[in-house]
Amino acid sequence: MTLKKRLIMILVIALVGGCLYGAGKLGLSVRPEETEAEAQEALFGHRETLYLWYADDTITDYLNSVAVSYNEYQDRVRVVPVYTQGLEYLETINQASLQTQEVPDLYIISNDSLEKAYLAGLACEVTLPEGVLPMTDILPETAVRAVTYHDKQIGYPFYYETSCLLYNRTYLEDWARAQMEAERDQALAEDAQEQADSGDVEEEIQESQKQEEIPAGEVEERVTQTVPQTIDEILSFADVYDAPEQVEAIFKWDVSDIFYNYFVVGNYMDVGGKNGDNADSIHIYNENAIRALRVYQNLNQFFSIDTKEISYEGVLQDFLDGKIVYTVATSDALSKLEKAREDGQFAYEYGVARVPDVSGELRSASLSVTQCVAVNGYSAKKEMANDFAVYLTQYNTGDLYARTGKLSVHDSGNTYDDPNAAAFLEEYARSVPMPKMIETSNFWVGLEIAFAKVWEGEDANDELKALSEQIMGQVLGEAYTEEYIDVPIPVEEDEENLEEEGGEEE
Repeated sequence: MTLKKRLIMILVIALVGGCLYGAGKLGLSVRPEETEAEAQEALFGHRETLYLWYADDTITDYLNSVAVSYNEYQDRVRVVPVYTQGLEYLETINQASLQTQEVPDLYIISNDSLEKAYLAGLACEVTLPEGVLPMTDILPETAVRAVTYHDKQIGYPFYYETSCLLYNRTYLEDWARAQMEAERDQALAEDAQEQADSGDVEEEIQESQKQEEIPAGEVEERVTQTVPQTIDEILSFADVYDAPEQVEAIFKWDVSDIFYNYFVVGNYMDVGGKNGDNADSIHIYNENAIRALRVYQNLNQFFSIDTKEISYEGVLQDFLDGKIVYTVATSDALSKLEKAREDGQFAYEYGVARVPDVSGELRSASLSVTQCVAVNGYSAKKEMANDFAVYLTQYNTGDLYARTGKLSVHDSGNTYDDPNAAAFLEEYARSVPMPKMIETSNFWVGLEIAFAKVWEGEDANDELKALSEQIMGQVLGEAYTEEYIDVPIPVEEDEENLEEEGGEEE
């Protein structure tokens, strides 16, 4: 029976289960001496058991509810979620697979660990059941790339994390309205002057027009135009924005974490090719990456941020307190902001947009991590595990965001009716998936260190060259030297820009 056909059985089984439950409540079929273990055996004894391992406790209730719904609509498998703590998650799965009877049949893991899992025999190639649409038809390409390894699909994308531009919408609306009122008053003043010069004065009409409120639709349009498309536009906004007293920074983000910095160079670095699995496709040191990192370095002159003091949690709290206009945030911010609003601790409206491009010429691309469901190569129930993995990731994701704050890769339910959630999906679709190669696993630590050094004034060209040589040496197994790329710094132009765009931050 195909998965599609089995899905149709849910209504029938649910009705039967309801009747049995009702009979139990009425005392028609329950033996007082029956223990809970015996009841479980009577209900599930004829079923195969699948063990689903996961390492994020925030999805425990959700996984349990999905397991219950799956147990209800089919009668051959029961699913038992198993929460597993520990830093060596994959190693623990490996040990359980080789040394215990309760083998993890499937498990949730980040896409960057898939190569290691596959080579260890802990992840096998999966195939969609008959009647299920191909992933390429229903999912963003980023999701497909995240679970593809050497042209094999070795997992199902479940939910993801990436970064977007988060902004205080209340501040932008107030600023837009003030700007439009000033423009209107200026236009009316010029009209009045023309009328006065011609001897035709209509002061009462002029005063009435001044008191009219700017239509909400026009304010909305101006806000949309104000949301920055490039970092240059953020700097320009900082020059003209008359910030409220409580605002301490126009733009502030966690410059110590590569996840919030990567968008600066993401469009110009290739680590593993399209699917992050090709050791022959590594291009870290190049002209555009150098230029982009120099732009990043120059931002320290406008938005002085101490890498040793900054933290993502602190930045998000500052945003909640109304101290920041723009920041770079991950999707967890959405649920935190909504909870703070419910608790009366967040008094503003907010919006989410794609991260700005580095400049008019240099494009940005965020980093993304996709949590996947992998089928264990050591499981004796791969087909059953495969069917449940599809059910979990494609047929039952409507409540995932509401119950866990995680954004599903599969657009199910009304999650993406929320424009802020939709902005994250749009960013995810153009993001760079974490590569899978074991040889480059320390690339992110090295890049984070390079960003920190450049922020503090070290040469961007030198830092990228050194990082590339380190990673290439690891991949090739021998010392590697990059040919120096001469990227001149237009000193006079830079100094002129600093004078035009500089000044004390509000």
